[in-house]
Amino acid sequence: MISIGYSAIISMVSHIVFIYITWIAMQGINFEFFVRKNRIIEARILIIFLTVAIGTTVSRFVLDIIQWSQDLIYLF
Repeated sequence: MISIGYSAIISMVSHIVFIYITWIAMQGINFEFFVRKNRIIEARILIIFLTVAIGTTVSRFVLDIIQWSQDLIYLF
């Protein structure tokens, strides 16, 4: 049961870290070309949603790779 708790904490921290890294990376992109006038709030919400989606996907990928590499010992 403790290992499930550790796994949950690691997953949450990983998601937060990768969302933060994605947020920093998204700040370097100029989205003004895609934004209509007087639609700044909607554009910011879209950037937040994109950041969460990309960060969570990357985090899940990294966590899956780690889990699969740990499961390789059962192959032999």
